[in-house]
Amino acid sequence: MSAPLSQLIDRATRFLFFTGKGGVGKTSLACATSLALADRGHRVLLVSTDPASNLDEVLGVELGREARPVPGAKSFFALNIDPEEAACAYRAKIVEPMRGILPEAALRSMEEQLSGACTTEIASFDEFARLLGDSAATEGYDHVIFDTAPSGHTLRLLALPKAWTGFFETNTSGTTCLGPLAGLDQQRAIYEKALDALSDADRTTLVLVSRTSIAPLREAERTHGELGALGIQNQSLILNGVFTARDPNDPIAASLELRGVRALIEFQSFLGTLPVFEVPLRPHNLIGLDSLRAIGSERSPDAGELPFLPDAPEFESVGELVDDLAASGRGVVMTMGKGGVGKTTVAAALALALANRGHEVVLSTTDPAAHVSEALGADVDHLSVQRIDPVAETQAYVDEVLSTQGVGLSPDSRALLEEDLRSPCTEEIAVFRAFARTVASAKDRFVILDTAPTGHTLLLLDATEAYHRELGRQSRESTPAEVRELLPRLRDPAYTRVLLVTLPEATPVHEAAALQADLRRAGIEPSAWIINQSLHGLDTCDPLLRKRAANEVPYMTEVVESLASRAVLLPWQAEEPIGAEALQALFQTPTNHI
Repeated sequence: MSAPLSQLIDRATRFLFFTGKGGVGKTSLACATSLALADRGHRVLLVSTDPASNLDEVLGVELGREARPVPGAKSFFALNIDPEEAACAYRAKIVEPMRGILPEAALRSMEEQLSGACTTEIASFDEFARLLGDSAATEGYDHVIFDTAPSGHTLRLLALPKAWTGFFETNTSGTTCLGPLAGLDQQRAIYEKALDALSDADRTTLVLVSRTSIAPLREAERTHGELGALGIQNQSLILNGVFTARDPNDPIAASLELRGVRALIEFQSFLGTLPVFEVPLRPHNLIGLDSLRAIGSERSPDAGELPFLPDAPEFESVGELVDDLAASGRGVVMTMGKGGVGKTTVAAALALALANRGHEVVLSTTDPAAHVSEALGADVDHLSVQRIDPVAETQAYVDEVLSTQGVGLSPDSRALLEEDLRSPCTEEIAVFRAFARTVASAKDRFVILDTAPTGHTLLLLDATEAYHRELGRQSRESTPAEVRELLPRLRDPAYTRVLLVTLPEATPVHEAAALQADLRRAGIEPSAWIINQSLHGLDTCDPLLRKRAANEVPYMTEVVESLASRAVLLPWQAEEPIGAEALQALFQTPTNHI
């Protein structure tokens, strides 16, 4: 039995974490909850830990690392934890006190050592842990609410307090992958307090957010178990965007409602294990304080009269896009975009289309929360499925370094190397190396890469030189060829094609536009945009669905006229696109029609 969101707000603990599969509405709900608490007279701090945060657009304020007041709301403050800014501040904190004490050459060496991937991760984690474990940092607030990155990266973030405190306990050398342990040891008490806060049900609630669909509910169930294993037991679930048909005789509206009902029935045992709250589907984009206040209230959404549906721009057919990709006979195709826009579905459908034409295809993912095999549902000729497994890749990397760099070392030196490799940062290096190896394997086949959500994909691409340094520091062997050649391959349009996947909504389109700009600065030009799950063109008289369809047109027009060199439109499907048959139907539907 579900309850309205207002009841979750009534029982809010001091710390609230909103997490879930990308695109389920974590940011909207975190903002709405924060605003509702502020409107009740509480002082609230909203923190985004997502590298691709869109808090600025939703709240209408430009945010940075320092808390800023949200215009139009009393006692409501927000900030973004930006990984690159955090890394710069972290380097300054370590290096600046040494100026005038150490020689310039030594300072340059420190800055070089602190420019790697490990520093970026620990700096972001440092900011997060301070807000959670240092009472002085948030003493002026009644509630601290975290809008987190999609599930896989949130799980890693929440696991880091335990990982780093364990590393401190076993470290005997006084050094880490970041240099002297003294640079981190001062944070040890904060990390331990952060771990205590996460495990304290009286202070912390983990709010899982899901849609009434198979994939996000499966993700929520999986995350629920993994969080429990980390000792985070106080969990709740919000079902967001619940739709009820106004007219049961409207086939599109009835299908959408039925799809949600079937998903809830399939996961009813899981839903019975924790408190469940429900938020109905709204006709408008959830941007601005008025829209956010409507979420926190118990008012039913009202779409008004049946709206006029403007014409959509013309799109290229998906068949033409597949034909052009298939013509090269091999290469990397990467699906990128905001979490929840359907990157995994599009990647699986494309892999299936190419395999059905007789091409050898590998479907893989860099997203720790993605499960591409579930999208296909069965074995397909010419198509193999793999996942870059962080645990397996880390162990393989550690074994390789010890069997090469560790050979011939004295017992003390080998112990130092083993300690360095036990650092949580080693996983990042190992996953990056696996990513480069996967890209390299497309020399004689197609490799379809379903990437992690935008911010983490950019961190992976931007950190190439930093990972070179990390690999060189831990392993004295020469940099592997696949790592040296990674950026040239990604920049080669004959070898790598990037597909930006989005929804016809403000935040996914604008985030994809920002991603496109970042890719271009890195010398990578996107091949095409794919607008997924469009309601426009569906034969429905439901006023809420028609209003949402009308709201799509400005964003479709923006993509076609201002952003994309070529664009494809994929309509919403009555059946969830899971399994080979449904994926084939997704790519066979004519543009602008059902």
